[in-house]
Amino acid sequence: MKQMFFYLLFAVLVSACFYDSEEDLYGIKECVTTNTSFINDIRPIINPTCTTPCHSSSSTLGGGIVLDGYSSISNYAKNGSLVGSIKHDGFSAMPKGQPKLEDCKIAKIEAWVAAGNPNN
Repeated sequence: MKQMFFYLLFAVLVSACFYDSEEDLYGIKECVTTNTSFINDIRPIINPTCTTPCHSSSSTLGGGIVLDGYSSISNYAKNGSLVGSIKHDGFSAMPKGQPKLEDCKIAKIEAWVAAGNPNN
């Protein structure tokens, strides 16, 4: 009887030691917006979403808005049109004809703009 109790206790303890992350269990991914960097956070959002399909210097689809590098992206960040466009709030909604970017991507861009859009 004692031996069976220990086997049962061992089984309970082993099964309780299961390591799932919150993301694996619930599909929740933490959105980190502290120390947002242009190189590591903003450019990887803007290039494939905005620059490559429409807003490059070689594209005719972007209505004259070019987001090829830091200086041009920074200019649109400073005048409010970058955030306004991606939030679909008061500016031409971008990406055009598409749903808004994911909330985390928008939050990262907003955090970068709020930090003074540093070239980091």
